[in-house]
Formats: sequence, structure tokens, C-alpha cells
Amino acid sequence: MLEKVFKSAKDASRKLPLLSEGEINRILLSLADRVVEMIPSLIGENQKDLARMQETDPKYDRLKLTEERIREISKDLRNVSALSSPLGITLENKTMENGLRLEKVTVPLGVVGIIFESRPNVTFDVFALCLKSGNACVLKGGSDAEFSNKIIVDLIKRVLQENNVNPDVISLLPSDRSATQELLQAVGYVDIIIPRGSQNLINYVRDNSKVPVIETGAGIVHVYFDRTGDVNKGADIVYNSKTRRVSVCNALDCLIIHENRLKDLSALTAHLSEQNVIVYADERSYKALERSYPSKLLEQAKPEHFGTEFLDYKMSIKTVSSLDEALDHIYQYSSKHSEAVVAEDERVIDKFLKSVDAAAVYANASTAFTDGAQFGLGAEIGISTQKLHARGPMALREMTSYKWLIRGKGNIRIP
Repeated sequence: MLEKVFKSAKDASRKLPLLSEGEINRILLSLADRVVEMIPSLIGENQKDLARMQETDPKYDRLKLTEERIREISKDLRNVSALSSPLGITLENKTMENGLRLEKVTVPLGVVGIIFESRPNVTFDVFALCLKSGNACVLKGGSDAEFSNKIIVDLIKRVLQENNVNPDVISLLPSDRSATQELLQAVGYVDIIIPRGSQNLINYVRDNSKVPVIETGAGIVHVYFDRTGDVNKGADIVYNSKTRRVSVCNALDCLIIHENRLKDLSALTAHLSEQNVIVYADERSYKALERSYPSKLLEQAKPEHFGTEFLDYKMSIKTVSSLDEALDHIYQYSSKHSEAVVAEDERVIDKFLKSVDAAAVYANASTAFTDGAQFGLGAEIGISTQKLHARGPMALREMTSYKWLIRGKGNIRIP
């Protein structure tokens, strides 16, 4: 039973809003220093996790910690420490006719539960953002990253103790599935749950949680190359969106191309073969590519290749006869994460930006930019694909709620 863990997290969360911004920043900077000092140990524990996974598994890249990635984590911790506190911000301030003074101010969510898969860097990101926003966090990592997560949380707890802060503001649950189920039932202890991982994980959490859920992560991403698109821009955007990191949620899954531009499809996809990207092309795009794209990497698309988040060096292609047909395809298959258009006609761009229902909608830019740091938010706790409370990259401000402060002079309400 994990009730004691949940209660300890809730109790510890009560004092977090009382920490000064300076105290919080000192903790984050101290952790940033310790992370660099611990590079050999962190990599050593991470190697234990990697040894249990095939290198060909798309999750392998998400799981892997390198010296470069750990130094980036340290840099991200420093970046978060440099951000302004999201707490105590006045959102609204007014005086009523009866003399009551009302102030609407930002406050922590409380205890945040995070369920995630194969990404140990998430542990640092979640802690930094939760601490800076006055929240305690309860983490449920996957068994894939068990050794990595444990050494990271142990390190964070030591830094908290050294700074005289209750280490229960962060908790790591056992990696077995029963812990997930208990977390989903932790009403009264956990205020919000954020799943980060596959669509199956997100669906399971949403369907089984009694605690409110913010859906994040799953990205079925499209780039539409319009009849007015620039080939050079399109080739760069397609390549970067697809191959920068195939295992992340902002990676391209489906290229939609206007039929009038099929003659340019070879140029748009030329560099993909350098990364051995398998292309599942519909009938018309297959014919346009069969003489130029390597035959071993080119296959005819099947229905299941559309609406799929590949998280791999794979991509589908859909040919359309109009912008409206492209919009219909995106409407049918989008996960409302990130969508892009490559076009020179401002009317096309305007209609695309207004019509597409997604958290991040791009014109002539790579979908790889959907990221908290790239949006100037310092770091992110996830990318929300829903519409309530938060949408898109969730950082410090999205980790707060608000309350009303009412000041009177003995006011009473008369019926």
C-alpha cells in the first residue's frame, strides 16, 4: 500500500509555497553542480537499463544518458533557476462597490503525479519545474528506466536534505503496474496526474484515473506541402521534422503533398534515404518516387500507416488535390499535437493556421520546435494535447492554479 507515500507528499507540499525564490534557486543550482559531478555514476546506472533493451527499440534513444545529455540537463536546471517564479502573480485585482477588495493570484497545483516511460531526463525536468512552482511530485517511471530513475531521485533527495527541505517533496514509486493503479486512485492526496508516453499509456490513465488528468505526449504529426510551397524550405523542414530525433512526440509521421507538386517529391524526400527512412507512399506518390527513392526503403501505404505515431525512421505520404482535402486528412488523423504547412500563399497559410485544431500549428517551420525550451519556457513537464487548463508545452505558469484573496472591513452579506 502506497497511501503513506502519498500522504507524506501531501504533507511536504504544504510548506513548499513558503520557500523563498532564492532558496528554491539555490537548490536547483546545487543540483545542477551535483549532476555534473555524478556523470560517471549516472551513466553507469543508465547502462544497466540500456543492457536490458535492444538498441533497435525506438525507446532506446529516449532511455540513453550520455555525458552531453547530462550536461544539458545541468544547463536546463540552471535555466529553470533563472526563470521568474510563477507564484503570487496577480491575475486580477478589483474593488467592489461594497468595499471588498478582490485579488486573483497564482498558487501551486499541490501534488503532481507523473507517469512516464523510458525517459530518465523527465525526472530532472519534473522536479525542477515542480519545485520552482511550489509543487510536490510523485513519480511513476517505467521498469525500463528503473536503475536510472532511482539514482536520480536519490541524488535529488540528498540535495533537498542538504538544503533543509523535506525530501518527501519528491517520491519515486515502485516500477510495477500495481503502483500505477494506486496512484490513479490517490484521491485526496494527489491533485493532478500527467501521463507522458505512448497513446496506450495515455488512454489507460485517462480511462482509469479518479484523479484529474492532463493528457500529454502522443504526437501524430503532419506536414502539408502546398502547391505554392518552396521546395528548398520543404526539403529542410521534412528532413528536420522527421530525422532530428525520431523517438520524440514532435517528429513527423505523415507528409501530405498537393498533387500538382508530385514532380518535386523526389527533391523533398532526397535526404531521408541518407537516414534509411522507410516511406509508406500512397499510389500516386509511390509512382512519383519509385525511380528515385531506394526500392528497399519504399513501400506502398496501407490504411494503418495513416494515423500512426511511428517513433522510428518511418513515414507515410498522402497525396491530396486541395488544401481542404489536406485539412480533412489532418482532421481525421491528428492527435492535436503539432501540424505544419509549407506554402508561400498567405491565404493558404492563414486558412491552415485558423483551421487546424492542434496545440502547435506551424507555417514554414519544422515541427521539431514544439518544446518548452524552444518556446522560451526553460523546460517542460509535457506537451498537453487537450484544451482544459493547459495546451502545448507545459512549463512553470502551467503548473499553477489560482485562488481569490478577499479583504474586507467587517463586511457582511445582507440577503
